[in-house]
Amino acid sequence: KNKGLQVLKANSGAHPPAHSAGHGHGGSHSSSGGSTLLGYIGIDTIIEQMRKKTMKTGFDFNIMVVGPSGLGKSTLVNTLFKSQVSRKSAGWARDEKIPKTVEIKSVSHVIEEGGVKMKLTIVDTPGFGDQINNDNCWEPISKYINEQFEKFLKEEVNITRKKRIPDTRVHCCLYFIPPTGHCLRQLDVEFMRRLSHSVNIIPVIAKSDTMTIEERQEFKQRVRKELENNGIEFYPQKEFDDDMEDKSDNDKIRETMPFAVVGSDKEHQVNGKRVLGRKTAWGIIEVENPNHCEFAQLRDFLIRSHLQDLKEVTHNIHYETYRAKRLNDNGGLEPALQVITKI
Repeated sequence: KNKGLQVLKANSGAHPPAHSAGHGHGGSHSSSGGSTLLGYIGIDTIIEQMRKKTMKTGFDFNIMVVGPSGLGKSTLVNTLFKSQVSRKSAGWARDEKIPKTVEIKSVSHVIEEGGVKMKLTIVDTPGFGDQINNDNCWEPISKYINEQFEKFLKEEVNITRKKRIPDTRVHCCLYFIPPTGHCLRQLDVEFMRRLSHSVNIIPVIAKSDTMTIEERQEFKQRVRKELENNGIEFYPQKEFDDDMEDKSDNDKIRETMPFAVVGSDKEHQVNGKRVLGRKTAWGIIEVENPNHCEFAQLRDFLIRSHLQDLKEVTHNIHYETYRAKRLNDNGGLEPALQVITKI
C-alpha cells in the first residue's frame, strides 16, 4: 500500500491523457485549473520508474516480536516469511536459559521474491514477561526503539549524509497475548499503553487453537474492550486513516483484531495436499485455513496490504514525533549537530 501511488493512480484515472492528435483540444483539464493536455506526456510511467528503482535497491523491513517465552513467536515469524528467519533459526541454542533481564537480540536476512529484495530484520526480546517481578520490563524495549530513532536522526543531520541512510527503526511490533481466555494481564496493558505512541503495535493471540471458536471470539471482544477502556490505540490507528476508503478497509481490520493465530513450519498431508499445520489427536490444524485460525489474515495485512504503510507511519508519525522533541530539546546532540539544527 503506497499512499503516494494511490494519489497518482486516482489522478490518472480522473484525467486520462490524450494519446493522439485527433483528440487535440479535447484533452483533459486539471481540476485545479491546470493546462489542457494536448497529447501524451508519459506521467503515468513514474509508477514503472519507481518499481524499477525499488527492484534495484530493495528495501528494509524491521519487525519486533514481544511476549513471554513458549508462545511460538519464532515459529510464527518463520511461518509468515516461509523461511528460517527467526533468531532461534540463526544459530542460537534452542535450550538457552531464560535471561534474568529483558535482552534485545536481532538477526537480519535478505529475502527475495519476484526479483524484489527485502532486508528483513527480526528483533526478539527474550526475557520479557518471564520473571516473578516484571516491573518496568518494557524499558529496555522502549530504549532500543528510541536508540534506532536516534541513529537515524544523527545520520540525517550530518553535513555529508549517506545517499541511503540505513534504516534500523522498528516498523512493526507483534505483541503476543497468552491465550488465557480471561482478560489482559496488567503487564500487557502497561506495555501497549507505554509503547503505542512510539511503535506500530499489532496485538495477536498466540496458540489460539487452545481455545474453542466461541471462547476465541469472546476473548477477542474482551481484549478490544480493554484496549479501548485503557486508551490504547493499536495499528492501524483511526487518526491516520487518509480517506473514507482507508477508513472502511481499516475498520474491517480493527474489528478482526487481535488476530488469533497458530504458527507451524511443519507440513502435513490433507486431502492429497501438503499444508502447514499442527497435528493433534483430533486432526490437523491448518495454519493457512481461515476456518481454523486468522494467520492468513495477519499475513495479508502485514505483508500484502499494509507493509508500506507501516513504514510510512513509522517515518512520518513516530520518528517525526521523536525528531521534533529531540531537536526542540537539543538534549544530547553533539555540538556540531546542534549548530546545524539552528541554521
